[in-house]
Amino acid sequence: MAESKPHKLELVEGRNSPVTSYDVARHAGVSQSAVSRCFKPGASVSRKMRARVEKAAKELGYEPNAIARSLITKRSNLVAILISNLTNLYYPEVLAELTQKFSAQGMRVLLFSLQSEADAHDVLQQIWPYRVDGVVAAAELSIEEIREFEKRDVPLVFYNRHLSGAPVSSICCDQEEGARQLVNGLYGAGHRKFAILAGPPESAVGIERKSAAMERLEELGVEDFPVLEGDYSYRSGFDLADKLATSKGGPPDALICANDVMAIGAIDAMRTKHGLNAPEDISVVGFDGVGPSGWESYKVTTIRQPVRRMVEATVSLMMSMIEDPQATHEKRVFSGMFQRGNSARMQDVD
Repeated sequence: MAESKPHKLELVEGRNSPVTSYDVARHAGVSQSAVSRCFKPGASVSRKMRARVEKAAKELGYEPNAIARSLITKRSNLVAILISNLTNLYYPEVLAELTQKFSAQGMRVLLFSLQSEADAHDVLQQIWPYRVDGVVAAAELSIEEIREFEKRDVPLVFYNRHLSGAPVSSICCDQEEGARQLVNGLYGAGHRKFAILAGPPESAVGIERKSAAMERLEELGVEDFPVLEGDYSYRSGFDLADKLATSKGGPPDALICANDVMAIGAIDAMRTKHGLNAPEDISVVGFDGVGPSGWESYKVTTIRQPVRRMVEATVSLMMSMIEDPQATHEKRVFSGMFQRGNSARMQDVD
């Protein structure tokens, strides 16, 4: 069907009513659906058509009405991200990547931060009034809370979390594999006196890392290794390492930390308070591969999470669930990447 000629729209000075997509369509001489496609991210529109519509929109001062569009499509184009303060503080790359990738899909992100993962129920009550199209949860949720998503037909994707036996989608890094790699590398280098600086007891990720490291040490016949719980912070890593060094058993040969930030704190404590340097006097390893772990003064040996790939998978999975409410749940697991630094004597790991 041939395009009609552009229609001259009279621009009345002092016009109070907003310019609509129908006005733009008449002015550009195209259909209203063509205008809609031009302002819909990812829609297939020819370069010529887009230029024509954008020119008409600019001349009329037209701006798409997101609220009106949501009433028509029955979608809010909002995605809520539920994230713990600890994750956001020590791994801001996750939030930045999620926001960027969802924006590219025409979605807007609402951030809901948890002081503690036990606060999830109360925060969910704040999310529901926004009629979000989906929720990405980088926090632990109970079975009852997950069922609430099913009742409301709101897609849910766990980021770096999983719940066995529950019908829910998740994108995870293999915490167990990473922890076992670190233990194997340390043990293979001759270390026999170990200690673990674990994360907080309410952290599912921290529990997985601690449990996997303990299990592998026991398999190797290592006994009597202390396990101290911290909160992922620099200060807890510093204080717990100081406590180990002054304990009756003395400092360990190898220290496995729940994350890189605690590892950096531990390295500083051993060096500044006890004159022990890594890796000459003690080997210290972390987990995550956050930016400071690569700083020249530390160069932490760690397992780096493939954040970009995990975020891309999260956004792709969420968008497919939004587009197709009948889509089956998926669980995708990514291997972490061993990152050799200068903080530990390690045997090569696979």
